[in-house]
Amino acid sequence: MADYITTYTGDHFDPTLPEAEHLHIEDIAHALSLICRGNGHVKTFFSVGSHCINCAKEAAARGYSDRLVLACLLHDASEAYLSDVPRPFKKHLPAYKDLEQNLLNVIYTKYLGSPLTEEEERRIKCIDDDMLYFDLLTLLNEPSDRPEPELHINLSYEVRSFEDVEQEYLHLFHMLYK
Repeated sequence: MADYITTYTGDHFDPTLPEAEHLHIEDIAHALSLICRGNGHVKTFFSVGSHCINCAKEAAARGYSDRLVLACLLHDASEAYLSDVPRPFKKHLPAYKDLEQNLLNVIYTKYLGSPLTEEEERRIKCIDDDMLYFDLLTLLNEPSDRPEPELHINLSYEVRSFEDVEQEYLHLFHMLYK
């Protein structure tokens, strides 16, 4: 049995020993456009790719640097190779969390030049948490105990084709990647 996955672009990638030369933004955009938020436990399909696009747009609307906007777009890129694991379950998987962080560091280094700083991670987590508030409310009709966060963008949860999400993801990436 091979120790790799075959990606959308036909490359062989070992997510446990990630090598930057085998990471392709086309694979990331394609896979994230097909992976459903909430492990599929939502009222209607909403992709991880759409979530990442929303995070990037919110970061831009908050006036964050292009680096941080791109980091928001990429913050779930590891899920293109490791799948989406819901937060309540992920906290019980320390080995998964280590693999995910290692893979994210390789992704960030390839596309941003370095891993994120603690402050960058904090800002991304804040945006991610703010989006989760609205995702839970809209996609599951589950209100949160926390106060409603202030967003600087209008969210849309309309069902979109994976092709549209993939193309928007790639478009944003190419606008930001220098």
